[in-house]
Parts: sequence; structure tokens; C-alpha cells
Amino acid sequence: MSNDWPALATALSESLHLEVPPVAITFADHEPDGVSGFDAPMSEPSPDGRQGRVPAGCVFWVEAATKTFATAPEDHGNCSVGSLTHGLKALDEIASNEDVSALLASGWVTMDMVPTIPTVSKKATSIVYGQLADTPVDPDVVLLRVNGRQMMVLSDALPGLRIEGKPQCHIVAVAKEEGVAAASVGCALSRARTGMQPSEMTCAIPASQLPDVARRIEETAAVDTEVAKYAARDARRFA
Repeated sequence: MSNDWPALATALSESLHLEVPPVAITFADHEPDGVSGFDAPMSEPSPDGRQGRVPAGCVFWVEAATKTFATAPEDHGNCSVGSLTHGLKALDEIASNEDVSALLASGWVTMDMVPTIPTVSKKATSIVYGQLADTPVDPDVVLLRVNGRQMMVLSDALPGLRIEGKPQCHIVAVAKEEGVAAASVGCALSRARTGMQPSEMTCAIPASQLPDVARRIEETAAVDTEVAKYAARDARRFA
């Protein structure tokens, strides 16, 4: 492997005091050896034909915090938006789906916005998810689930960090395709499907940049700790 992923995972977790371990996401052109497929059953098809092993691809982020697995494109098929952002389906394949129609009817998105959503450019044969510390392959993207304080550190450590909104999953495409770290405040669609806490946000980092990113995060977190200690001491005068 090109980097010491377990060491980098430890550095990120310790510097940011992460409650959820960093997740590795790999877009592969073949099924990797020795990695089991995601074993949940395929859902019954919806009236418009959508089905998948989870309600949306972002659910795999949650599952990956405890195990490593490979997914096929059809495993992601229940969520049209996630299938689009991850390069698994083209816009014309999902435009008439029920979930897209519901989002358009609600005003959550407009049709002119949809073509501007960042997407992965090449359809993968397999997408591998798992803890960064245990990744069996070099990942493309590292995903962090963070709170406000941790996002503060990331914002200081990564001056070019993009702060994005809906849909949450497109930050993976930004990190993979544009080589830019991107954070999301989340989206109603993803939060409902993943059960992520209201206080949680996400950040996607290009894996190739992780050694430098981890170093900057360590330095920034240490400075923030010193400032916080000073502020706490100073505040004692008001107790």
C-alpha cells in the first residue's frame, strides 16, 4: 500500500477526538480479492423499479464504521440521487424515478440544479467501504463524521475546504474527481435514511492527500487546545 493507513486513521481519530472511526471509500474496476460483499438482502422493488440493499448509499458510510465490505452498483439502486453522484447511473436513467419526482415536487431541488450536482465520472464495478485502519486497498476518499468543534479544526487546517449542502453524498464525488476536501452540513434525505444525529456533519478528503492533511490537522488541533486552555483559565475570573 502507498500509505500507512492505520497510522493515519489513528492520527485523525486522536487529533479530532472522533467518535466514529474514519471510513475508507474505494471505487474499483474489479471486485477486490478477499473482501466480502455486503450481505443484507436486496429489497423488494418499488413501483418505479428501484431496489437496493440499503435505503441509500450513504447508509454504507454508517455500516462501514464496524466492518469492511464491497458493494455492487445495484446495491445502491434504491436512492436515485446517490446512484447519480457515485457515477452508477446517468441522469436520464433516474430522472423519472419516484424519489426524484418527490424531491422536485417538494421544491427541495429544481431540475435545473440536478445537472450541476458533482458526480463520479466513471462507473465502478465495485465500491469498497470500511474503516480506514483496516482498509485492504488504497482508498480514493476518506470520510469523516464530525461535530461542530471538529469541523472548526478542519476549517482552520484546510484553507481550501469546501462547505457544501445537499445532497450530502456529492462531497465524495468532489473529493474523488476534483481532488478537493469537501464538507457537508448534511441533507434531510440523508439524515432520514442514515439516522445521523442532528449535530453530525461529514467531510470527504482525497485519500492521496491524507498524510499532509493529517499533519495539518494535528498542528491545528494542538493550537486550538492551547487557546481553549488559555480561555478556560481566563474565564475563572468570572466564576
